[in-house]
Amino acid sequence: MTKQASPKKLFSKPSNNSARDPLTAVKKPLKRYGCNNHHLETSSHSKALIFDSVSQNLSINPSQPVPTPDPAKNDHLIHVKTTALCARELDWPALYPVAIFAENPEKQITPGYDLAGTVMTAPPASPFHPGDEIFARTLPSRPGNYREYTISRTEEMALKPQKLSWVEAASVPLSAITAWQALFERAGVKGLNDPNTEGKKLARIAGLEVGAQVGSAKNDKFVRGLGASETVNHTTKSLKAWAEREGPVDIVFDNLGGKTLEDAWYCVKDGGTLISIVEPPEGRRPEDQKTKAVKNEFFIMKPNGQQLAEISKLLNEGQCEAVVDSIWDFEDYEGAFERLNGGHANQVVIKVME
Repeated sequence: MTKQASPKKLFSKPSNNSARDPLTAVKKPLKRYGCNNHHLETSSHSKALIFDSVSQNLSINPSQPVPTPDPAKNDHLIHVKTTALCARELDWPALYPVAIFAENPEKQITPGYDLAGTVMTAPPASPFHPGDEIFARTLPSRPGNYREYTISRTEEMALKPQKLSWVEAASVPLSAITAWQALFERAGVKGLNDPNTEGKKLARIAGLEVGAQVGSAKNDKFVRGLGASETVNHTTKSLKAWAEREGPVDIVFDNLGGKTLEDAWYCVKDGGTLISIVEPPEGRRPEDQKTKAVKNEFFIMKPNGQQLAEISKLLNEGQCEAVVDSIWDFEDYEGAFERLNGGHANQVVIKVME
């Protein structure tokens, strides 16, 4: 195995429901709404999912006021078609209240920070226009997108890939931008004129040989289909044991933390890079790895519309693909979060508007 490979998992669990969803836009009776000379129709109230951090309950508010975009902040009013959920996001308000409520004085907690939808209004200098189909990852410092209308900013957005359905588009931003930033910004991987892509295919397109940790034969087949040439089944062999046999690699990308991150130290070579999106790797460094010179980082992805636009190109070209675990109706939020919090699912997508 060429020593340009990451033995860590770079992508999501396999989907049991990855077929394209026939979600289509259906217009409803609307009211006139204007913003910066762009006038489309929308209702003054709409439904939204609200999380009460005190009672820890989720509920649907059927008459939530439509948010008002601020042109000075590059705000766009978006008619949401789909949103995707992130594991443990309901814990964020308690864990990081200063960050989560930085732009949310009313402390409205609405989950779902990935979205796909249609632009309703745009500020004057925006490259996006009413009617444009977009997808985005929005900052968690504002209410999320599990609601019929939301706010997204110019720097968060990109045009939706034409080849993707609304469901598929919402599944992309978090995982794709995270992988992009991990490989091309944190690990310094070169090989693309514009660093862009996601997961194992992202690395493969950049010219890397890719390894992945899996937990089943089905998952093995799935990640190999995404571009992995080497796999490690953690149910039969530890990463440490694999590294002792195969030797260390250049880059390890961790998205599990704990014991897996500890074992990852044995997989990265002296002078290599270890990146985690769960916790600081230094805190999991084994005693017998203290002398190894490894660039190690914990990071949290930042929404980036320009990177998402490059990812969109690759999706349209068929070089990458969206992965959807499951699809849920707006009212089925309990089942969606149960699926997400079970520990074996990512890319749980909600159909907000049909």
